[in-house]
Amino acid sequence: MAKRTGPTNPITKKLIADLRTLSTKEKAKIWDRVADDLLKPSRTRRKVNIYSINAYAKDGETVLVPGKVLSEGNLSRKVNVAAFQFSEKAREKINKSGKAISLREIMQSNPKGKNIRIIG
Repeated sequence: MAKRTGPTNPITKKLIADLRTLSTKEKAKIWDRVADDLLKPSRTRRKVNIYSINAYAKDGETVLVPGKVLSEGNLSRKVNVAAFQFSEKAREKINKSGKAISLREIMQSNPKGKNIRIIG
């Protein structure tokens, strides 16, 4: 059985450490949960298509995907989508009606993690 090492990318490691720090500092468990999701191997991280975001998100809501957003489907709602990664086409589709933002940006703009829906 192989020893589990977690992510090896130093940028991802730093993001996980920052999420843990923010979770403790702001007493917001959402960031701890996102850090746990990012510790998983990349092949088991969440992959969410735009049609899923469209189905479960409400207008004006902020959605967080602790994985990658893929471009299948259309987005008819005005939502902000924060994710670890976006495909190029997914970013374009989201920016037409809403806003695609990184995890770092959402951490800075909403450190308490209020009114964020995790999808995936």
